[in-house]
Amino acid sequence: MYMGKDKVENEDLIKYAWPQDVWFHVDKLSSAHVYLRMSDSMTWETIPQALLTDCAQLVKANSIEGNKKDNLTIIYTPADNLKKQGDMAVGQVSFHSDKGVKRIHVGKRENPIVNRLNKTKVEKQVDHEQEKIDRIKEENAQKRAVAAQRKKEEAELAKQREEEKTARSYDSLFNVEEDPDAPQLTGKAIEEDFM
Repeated sequence: MYMGKDKVENEDLIKYAWPQDVWFHVDKLSSAHVYLRMSDSMTWETIPQALLTDCAQLVKANSIEGNKKDNLTIIYTPADNLKKQGDMAVGQVSFHSDKGVKRIHVGKRENPIVNRLNKTKVEKQVDHEQEKIDRIKEENAQKRAVAAQRKKEEAELAKQREEEKTARSYDSLFNVEEDPDAPQLTGKAIEEDFM
C-alpha cells in the first residue's frame, strides 16, 4: 500500500500510478490517497474483503474530517480510471467512468486495524519517475522473453510439421539415388530392363 502524506505527494501518486494499482479515497471528503499495488494474480474485482477493510480503515484514519465521523463511504477504482485535467486543484481527480468505481461502507474507526497498519508504516522518498522507467524496462524484458519463447515454439512446430509432411509425401518413393559409377540407362534401356 502507498499513501500520500499531502496533496503534492497525492499528485505524484496520481501521475505515476501503476496499471495494477487501485486507488482508495473517502467519498465527498478530503482524505489521503491510498494505493493498493495488486499482485499479478489479483484483479480489483476480487480483492479479499480483509484487504479492502484495511485500505478503507487506513483512508478513514488519514482524513481529518472523516476520521471524526462514523458511517462513511470509501470509494475505490483502478488507477487507470482516474482522470486528471489541467484545471483541477492539486491532488483532485475525477473518473473516466463512474461505472468503474466501487464503494465500501465503514461504520466506525477500528483502532486495532489502524494500529496494526501503522506498525508496518515506512516513510521514504520515492523516485516515481525512476520506478516507472524500471517497471517499463522489466515489463518489456518479460514481453521479449515471452515473444522469444513463442517464436522458438513456433519454429519447432513448423519443423515438426515439415517433417510430418515429408514423411507423408510420395516424392521420396520415386527418388532413386544415383550411383555415379552405374551405367546411365536411357528410356529404351529402362523399358528393356523392366521386361
